[in-house]
Amino acid sequence: MGTDDRDGGADAVQESRVRTLVVGPVLPNDAAGRTPEARPPEARLEEAVGLAKAIQLEVPHAEVVRVNRPDPATLFGRGTVERLGGIVEAFDIDLVVVDHALTPIQQRNLERALIAKVIDRTALILEIFGARAHTREGQLQVELAALTYQRSRLVRSWTHLERQRGGFGFLGGPGETQLEIDRRLISERITRLKRELEEVRRTRALHRAARQRRDTPQVALVGYTNAGKSTLFNRLSGADVPAADRLFATLDPTVRRVELPSGKRMVLSDTVGFVSELPHQLVAAFRATLEEVQAADLILHVRDASHPDSEAQAADVAAVLAELGIDAERDERVVEVLNKVDRLDATRRAALMMRAALADGRAVAVSARTGLGMEELLALLDQRLDGGRRVVELDVDLADGRTLAWLYEHGQVLHRDDEDGVAHVRVALDPADATRLTAAAMR
Repeated sequence: MGTDDRDGGADAVQESRVRTLVVGPVLPNDAAGRTPEARPPEARLEEAVGLAKAIQLEVPHAEVVRVNRPDPATLFGRGTVERLGGIVEAFDIDLVVVDHALTPIQQRNLERALIAKVIDRTALILEIFGARAHTREGQLQVELAALTYQRSRLVRSWTHLERQRGGFGFLGGPGETQLEIDRRLISERITRLKRELEEVRRTRALHRAARQRRDTPQVALVGYTNAGKSTLFNRLSGADVPAADRLFATLDPTVRRVELPSGKRMVLSDTVGFVSELPHQLVAAFRATLEEVQAADLILHVRDASHPDSEAQAADVAAVLAELGIDAERDERVVEVLNKVDRLDATRRAALMMRAALADGRAVAVSARTGLGMEELLALLDQRLDGGRRVVELDVDLADGRTLAWLYEHGQVLHRDDEDGVAHVRVALDPADATRLTAAAMR
């Protein structure tokens, strides 16, 4: 890299403004089954540039490159590699981001040919996650993913294991000579990380079990990165989770209690944003966090309805959910939240609102930013989480501990106010229990 600060972390990136070439290969049909028709190449390139800019990389040039016959040595043909080398020289490029998976051999050969650091899509996403993880849990999960990715690759250094700053060193290292990380040391570190994350998983499971014992329903937000999950989370919970118009603005998982209009309480979980071809290492490493989605009573799939690739993004989210054993189309828990309708013109907004109204409780159109549609969303949550329960209000003598205990055991006490020896209680009960309570009161 053309800079003396080769720390590799987010701080170094911000200081050096690394000049970056982003290349979006289009293959006839790659190993993952992706075809050029899956998403417009220009849209994929725009997203890749957005990923690069998410960690303040300077992108003076980006282009789509069609690859008719992938070269096992470099991915691109010889002529393309020579042309890219000219671009690297003309724009004084330090880093080349290839928006596709590269083998270690392809990465090494491209670096030698282009005389610049080369990383693939997976490394770029991991670098972003490394820069954004602030909680201990998030840092553990991202480091595990990064080490799993690095274990079979040649990299410049592994000084990121000792650094306290963000990032994982894919953007450079202290020396120009490539070194193979000692696999034994990495394997030992991975084992320790897995043990620590297993403890996190057990703790989360205990917390979920406690919430279930209190009959507190759990709702999880999922969605493509930058779909507006954090803005919606803040709108529903009154929290102040950072929300910005950039990819992966929020990484660390957040949980808040939310009271619905009926008085019923729920637990709302915000999760990491998904992205097309989300590295499997990240899905595996974030298992503890994503278990919140698997265990949820409702899953709100937040979509950017204004994005031209909204349908393709929804398919990418569905693919990640499928890895968790959740069928986005058939699982009744999944509700589409069509967000950012304020960005649509009146005709498209009306059509989307009508589509949501006809979705039989499986979709709702909102603007988390302006609050449009939030009443409908809250009403839907109340309805879906109610489970057919009836809300009953009654006065119980405080000396009647048996009745009070029965109410807490069989229902969910939404509100209680003790005054002058009487408990004024509002409680949600199953129909059978509500009938039983009414019949007992009439005796």
